[in-house]
Amino acid sequence: MKKFILVILFFTGAFVSKAQVVSMRLQANIINELLDDRIQNLLPKLMDATNIDCWVMMTREYNEDPIVKTFLPAEWLNARRRTILVFYRDATNNTIKKYAVARYAVGKQIEAAWDPSKTPNQWDALVSLLRKINPKKIALNYAADFGHADGLDLTEYKEFTSYLNDAEKQKIISSEPLAVAWLETRTEKEMSYYPTLLNITHAIIKEGFSNKVIKVNKTTTEDLVWWFRQKLSDMGLGTWFHPSVEIQRRVSNEKDDVIRPGDFLHCDFGISYLRLNSDVQEQAYVLLPSEKNVPKDLQAAFTKTNRLQDILTSHFKMGVTGNEILASSLQQAKLEGITPSIYTHPIGFHGHAAGTTIGMWDMQTGVPGSGDYKMHANTCYSIELNALHNLNGWDKPVRVALEQNGLFNGKDFSYIQGRQLNIHTILPQ
Repeated sequence: MKKFILVILFFTGAFVSKAQVVSMRLQANIINELLDDRIQNLLPKLMDATNIDCWVMMTREYNEDPIVKTFLPAEWLNARRRTILVFYRDATNNTIKKYAVARYAVGKQIEAAWDPSKTPNQWDALVSLLRKINPKKIALNYAADFGHADGLDLTEYKEFTSYLNDAEKQKIISSEPLAVAWLETRTEKEMSYYPTLLNITHAIIKEGFSNKVIKVNKTTTEDLVWWFRQKLSDMGLGTWFHPSVEIQRRVSNEKDDVIRPGDFLHCDFGISYLRLNSDVQEQAYVLLPSEKNVPKDLQAAFTKTNRLQDILTSHFKMGVTGNEILASSLQQAKLEGITPSIYTHPIGFHGHAAGTTIGMWDMQTGVPGSGDYKMHANTCYSIELNALHNLNGWDKPVRVALEQNGLFNGKDFSYIQGRQLNIHTILPQ
């Protein structure tokens, strides 16, 4: 039986409440359970797959390497002084050794491997450990294509390498393949919690796009943005980016930010919970007094953008690069009469996470570096894109912009907790 019981929040349309977020203490227990599982069961597989037998990470308090932060227990909000982590994989004996060359053990999994009373110099302790285990490679966190994997600063690198002999320096390589794999791979246990994030995210958006929050002809987009931020604070949640709310109108030169009948609204919103992130864009329409439903042509444009989502995810395949997926998806969409823009990214420990990048809003011909990275199994993606539609009565093309989160398991893509299929409706009051 699992140590912790997961309560999945089934999305029934009810507004989310603060009680649906578990206590900070239970959150910490869950985070530590997930981390222990990753270190013990996932990390050895990734080290074998990338042919890296020794991974060394060094960072200082308040200047944390982004990857080191993913190895810290929930009770550690920052690294302590200088924290050095060493993971050594002995594939022959099927063991993984985990060391903290620091004053303290790092959580329950990573034992302390430095006694300052015996070896006052921390670098001496690290080099002594490395000479004892004698790895074939020493992987450090520097990388050209992924900032997430480029957390080693110049001071640490210079100090460390000054203690190595020439033969040891020749062992140094970039950890990028291992680092990106660590960040992008979601475990089965993590995926048991991810639906909770999306349920909460969807429910908050649904509440924000309602007459409970929006007072038509009075509420502004800025009011709604700060309602989202306050809602998260009241629920004990965080976010990795400031939300946004935008208006499209039939007459585009009407620029005020008061939400009015006939407005087509767009929000970009996400939460951070249990060290995972969501990133969702949805749309709403404020009915005119003469309307009972969203105009059929506007809903049809929305459904056509859903089709663009389907086209994109149908091209997901192991071993294919993000740039290849982008090109084939755009080509198919245009053949189907869609005017597309695709800017999809992995999501997980970071909002814009490491892994296969499939376009950026200003790079529709491909993304050098991260777009050349091949797709792997068990990575979550934020399916972010838009399509332009010419509708009668609108003086500019209507932009339907959608974003939903899902998992590619190596064979199929599926949304973690569904996606928006119908435009949210707000009454004119």
